Amino acid sequence: MSSIEIYAGQTALNKIRQNGFKAEQFEVMAGASGGPKWFTLFGLDCYLFGEFFNNRTQPIRTIGSSAGSWRMACLAQEDPVGAIKRLAHYYSRETYSAKPDVHEISDKAIQMLDKVLGTTGEAEIANSQLVQSHFIVARAKGLNRSENKAVQLAGLITAAATNAWSRQKIRNHFERFIFYTNNPNFSHSYFQFDDLPTQYIPLTSQNIHQVLMASGSIPLVLRGIRDIPGAPHGIYRDGGIIDYHLDLNFQTDKLVLYPHFFPILKPGWFDKKIKSRKAAIANYHNVVLITPSQRHVASLPYGKISDRTDFEKMDEKTRLKYWQTVLDKSHQMAKDFHQIINSEESLANIHPIEKIL
Repeated sequence: MSSIEIYAGQTALNKIRQNGFKAEQFEVMAGASGGPKWFTLFGLDCYLFGEFFNNRTQPIRTIGSSAGSWRMACLAQEDPVGAIKRLAHYYSRETYSAKPDVHEISDKAIQMLDKVLGTTGEAEIANSQLVQSHFIVARAKGLNRSENKAVQLAGLITAAATNAWSRQKIRNHFERFIFYTNNPNFSHSYFQFDDLPTQYIPLTSQNIHQVLMASGSIPLVLRGIRDIPGAPHGIYRDGGIIDYHLDLNFQTDKLVLYPHFFPILKPGWFDKKIKSRKAAIANYHNVVLITPSQRHVASLPYGKISDRTDFEKMDEKTRLKYWQTVLDKSHQMAKDFHQIINSEESLANIHPIEKIL
């Protein structure tokens, strides 16, 4: 049995039936929030940009929030596999004091990003026309702008309560910003979203570091990022607050490739526990979603994929060993994906995405 499950919208299924599973059919690649959940996709990311998209001549547009932004930033560098390996190496080996505060965690995240980007990564991302990046960040409003833990917590509780009433209410607490590669063929961002108020700011080598830090700045865990160059004044936080699993109209006539941690799609961070709040089927008609199979997850230590709670529930030695196992086993997903897409029975292994929406 395979280590992966593949789900596709009806448009995607029709195109794959007509043309097979070809890299040139995909124009967009998406990456969700999720922190260490990403480790289960590490091998697949290496394969996608090391082999699947390796000979591409047409641009691919990537979009991500939080950990998804960091992954997509690796894939826009000139050596994408080297960059994604650096991210996996440093992230999976991160350690803290017994009771780390937001400053310790933030400072270590900055150091990690420095290593992932190296001396040329920022310029490579900003100037890449083959991989055009779009990083999602949330600008805080009201109480959520505060770095005082009690005040910020009150702001988050208020945001969660109003969001439970209507997802549209999140606009009262956070505003979506898209930082995008400045493409000479467009006068604006490739993506233009109208579901929520959105501002679009060009990426430059001078703001990429702060943008990526902001996109992953989890409230109460990391410091917000103040006054990103080129953007309006303010405090910027984790893009997953608004766009956790990217319930977006990807606006392409081609297909969207979306490697994801599990077959669950929630619009925003506050929607995680709202059973009725799911991604819209209409946004996924041309999406191919790749997830670890239940069999693969069951084969991992503790029968689950890695996540942020492991910092609290496991001692350091246990966590580091477990996370390395998840990374090692992730390469099986790449092998199985390669086998499926090159098989004459590939369609038999693709499920309608309506099964999970």
